[in-house]
Amino acid sequence: MQSLGIDIGSRTIKTVLLDDGKIQNWEVVHSTSRPSEAARAMLAKHKGIPVVATGYGRHLLEIEEVPSVTEIKACACGVRHLFTDARTVVDIGGQDVKVISLDAKGKVAKFEMNDRCAAGTGRFLEIMADKLGYALPDFGKAALKGIERITISSLCAVFAESEIISLLNKDEPSEDIALAVHVSVVKKTTGMYKRVDPSGSLVHLVGGGALNPAICNLLEKEFRATIVVPENPQIVVALGAGIIAARKN
Repeated sequence: MQSLGIDIGSRTIKTVLLDDGKIQNWEVVHSTSRPSEAARAMLAKHKGIPVVATGYGRHLLEIEEVPSVTEIKACACGVRHLFTDARTVVDIGGQDVKVISLDAKGKVAKFEMNDRCAAGTGRFLEIMADKLGYALPDFGKAALKGIERITISSLCAVFAESEIISLLNKDEPSEDIALAVHVSVVKKTTGMYKRVDPSGSLVHLVGGGALNPAICNLLEKEFRATIVVPENPQIVVALGAGIIAARKN
């Protein structure tokens, strides 16, 4: 039986097509200025297949009567489908950051979510990368070459941008500033992680942030845990939604 999950995020929209629980196809596209139109176009490729929506913009499909679930539930389901031993999950997306603790059965036991501002999110990293003149895929690589000796004191994007301008005017190396930005993001995530009371020594990292090598490296040091990243971390939440769609039918 086929099923479809669609994750409508603030930066990208992801779909995962499943057949008896196995991934048959997946797609990631930019949300554009009209995410509802982009989402409908993606759904049109899979007419007649049971679907569940999730993500920041999941309610955009209510007019089509597409059922939806929270990102927390979909994320937990997707990660546990890939890793049966998963107990702690960190999801760094464009709009928010989530830290989720799972019980022995894979149910959500506790979670923390930062969705009030850009602090610690993919969008924050995108803004800072642009200010430093890096393409986002290169930002983490640059940070890995930096020396940890600078502190970005503000996680507000506006104030952090001002700090970066000041550091650039002082001729501080861009790679050192890039590392400082990543450290500030990881410190924010670490606070959430500790409040969730993590279980075990493994942390499964998903979302677009998982593609950033500096984030992975720094989280491993701060958490004092092994960071596990799935092959396609961006589609895990959509995968979970697809699994839930199959269960509903």
